[in-house]
Order: sequence, then C-alpha cells, then structure tokens
Amino acid sequence: MICFDHVSFKYPSGSSLVDISFTVQSGEFVALLGENGAGKSTLCRLCNGLLKPSAGNVWIDNKNTKETKTSTLAQHIGYLFQNPDRQICHNTVAEELLFGLNFVGFSPREAQERCKEMLELFSLNGSRDPFNMSRGERQQVALASVLARKPQVLILDEPTTGLDYRECVHIMDILLPLHRAGTTIFMISHDMELVNDYAERVLLLSCGALIGDGPTHALMKNKALLDQASLLPAQIPALALRLGSDFDHVCSVDGMIDTIGKKKGLV
Repeated sequence: MICFDHVSFKYPSGSSLVDISFTVQSGEFVALLGENGAGKSTLCRLCNGLLKPSAGNVWIDNKNTKETKTSTLAQHIGYLFQNPDRQICHNTVAEELLFGLNFVGFSPREAQERCKEMLELFSLNGSRDPFNMSRGERQQVALASVLARKPQVLILDEPTTGLDYRECVHIMDILLPLHRAGTTIFMISHDMELVNDYAERVLLLSCGALIGDGPTHALMKNKALLDQASLLPAQIPALALRLGSDFDHVCSVDGMIDTIGKKKGLV
C-alpha cells in the first residue's frame, strides 16, 4: 500500500530525509514517532505526493508518486494537516465538508448524504463558522472533511493536537472501526500513551533517518532507540522497564498489580 524505496529528500536549506525504506501493508495502523525536526511531516507529505523524493521512489498502491498527479492520489488518500487552518477554507462547516466531496467527483446527492453523516458522527453544527471555533473543534472539522471521502489510506499529522482527553477518545472511537474495516492508518503523534494504546507498529525517526521499525510494544521497551530519538516511553512500558519485569505481563492490569505487589513484598 505504501512503499518507500531508498527515499531521500532535500530542502534548499539541507537534507531532511536520508535513505528511508519501509513498507506499510494494507490495513495496518502505523505510528510515526520522532522529536521535533526529525522529518515526520516531510515523510507524510511524500506519502501523498505533496512532496516528491530527491532520490529513490515512493509507491502508493503501486503508483509512483513521481509519475502520478497529486489529485489522482487524493482520490484514495486522506491527509490531515497538523494545523487545521492550513486545511479549512470555507465559511461554514457544511461548506467545508462538501468542498472536498465535490472536488473528488461525488454526485450532489451522495455529497449531501456523506456531509450529513459526518455532521452526525462528529456532533457538528453545519451552519457554524469554523474560524470562530476552538482549535480542537477546527481539528475535528478538518478530520471530518477527510473522512467524508472514505479514503483507503488515512495519513494523520497529529490528529489529537488541541483536543482534551474526552475529545481524543471520541476521535479514536471513530478511527478504530475504520481501521478494523480495512482502512490503512499512518499517524504522527507525540502522545506516547495514544500510540501505545492504539498503534500496531511504530516507525522511529531521528535526524532524518529511520532508526527503528517494529511492533509498538517492542519499540516501547527499547530504551536505547527511544533515547536516541529523545523520546520517553508510555507510562506502563516505562513502569515495566523501571521494575525490570516481563514487559507483556506488566502491560496487563493484572500483571501490573502482580508486579508491583511482588516488588513491595505483598504477594
């Protein structure tokens, strides 16, 4: 579904990504981690053709992004920018949702049906001005406009930024059924708890290089790699590492209670 084949990308100011290779299969939920400036957003923009590789090739559903129009890729790929203000351009929520649907060629009737569906799913008022909404609400409007097109691949650049805990859970409750139904999700996040709870696999970037690729729980307990990327593990994996206990055992509630009890001599 997504294949990076020895991809490098250079901005005029210098290199951003160097010799990146990985493959994301259809239906995976992959998190992209790294400190600020590691190249995460650049990598995501290479995924949908907004940027073209300086070297190597990016393949999306067997289409080379160098040879495929971005508008063609957009028919199958949904992209959520980190800043919703870079994505929203209309004066009402409903107009914003309909814009994307009309752009990719849905009939007026189907566009209206999908718009209504998203308004209900996100509990949005279609007549509201998105520019008078909170940042978290604007983020939800931007995400709703992406999901309305029901893309096969979702590329999410910090989808829960600006959201409180309840809003984060709501967003993940929307994304998980899509993932289970086969949608490929490729997500940037600084929220290690969110990544630990939902992502199946992690790609780890540091200074423009891919330094880690594996199951989420395996990466979360790899302290050397996380240190190299200047990241801390999620709380439960961090507890497991600190207690020096079996990681998978501690990551269950019963295991955590059992482990702490043994450390304290209670069990």
